[in-house]
Amino acid sequence: MKAIELSQPRLDAFRAASVATPEPQRGEVLIRQRAASLNFVDVAVASGNYPGPVFPLIPVADGAGEIVALGEGVTRFGVGDRVVAHAKPRWIGGRPRPYEMTQMRGISLPGSLAEYVALPANAIVPIPPHLSFEAASTLPIAGTTAWNALRAADVGPGSVVVLLGTGGVSIYTLQLAKAAGATVIITSSSDEKLERAKALGADHLINYRATPDWDGKVLDLTDGLGADLVVETGGTATFARAVNATAPGGTLFTIGFVTGAEAMVNLLPIIIKALKVLGNNTGSVSDLRDAARAIGAAGIEPVVDKVFSQNEATEAYTHMAAGGLHFGKLVFGLDW
Repeated sequence: MKAIELSQPRLDAFRAASVATPEPQRGEVLIRQRAASLNFVDVAVASGNYPGPVFPLIPVADGAGEIVALGEGVTRFGVGDRVVAHAKPRWIGGRPRPYEMTQMRGISLPGSLAEYVALPANAIVPIPPHLSFEAASTLPIAGTTAWNALRAADVGPGSVVVLLGTGGVSIYTLQLAKAAGATVIITSSSDEKLERAKALGADHLINYRATPDWDGKVLDLTDGLGADLVVETGGTATFARAVNATAPGGTLFTIGFVTGAEAMVNLLPIIIKALKVLGNNTGSVSDLRDAARAIGAAGIEPVVDKVFSQNEATEAYTHMAAGGLHFGKLVFGLDW
């Protein structure tokens, strides 16, 4: 089969390759991959900033496609079914064991930039009927992370949610939070992106270039209380302000390190406000299934900012690595 390989940890080290087509074993399905979605973990792998990968590898964790063959014993799916594959196919549900978290597509397992992939049938989820392959490919990491953030904070009508930036997880969280009846405050350095977020339902917009003390603005907008949920994507430069912007008893859901992974933390406000500070490493197949059901029930259309071909891997990775260029998700349309 045809594939794109990453030969070494460099953003320009992609190459076309021909590799053996996998055969579905017992309990597995063979998926013809139709689309793949980029995440920052993919860029980290290609930049040499993620531990563990052995090169060459087939990159990109997230993907969607259609089943073309069934292994022995598979009864829950049929040939022709449209499915999305979880990035961590060994983590089926519940609290993860170490090997379930370390086995990840595009790193230790073959990723989505290939014609076919064989995966366990219990690691795939039906695509909501209204979604294209391109839109569905954004579900595993970004969609599941956003869903878990809302569940962690028990977000519902009247909740206040703060989102940092307008990347894939932030926009997914905006859409899901509005479907749940929450008030959403979103930050960006771009007024144009803030207006796009407003069109998706954002209630309050903060340009953090114009308002560097954006946490103070959050407190002003919430009568001094802060937010029930802050989805923290910045890391070093934003973590302390995120703590300040979180309401007593609220949840600080930390998922990213765009500005760095190390932060000096004053524990007093976390203790005094009884904050729940949670890290997140995507979630399980069960979490993905719940997220897909919620997105299907609400009719949410994931925001795909740009679609690349599989032969434009360097361009796509460079675009994401530059930071701040995209709104929502970057996707590969796979046409071999």
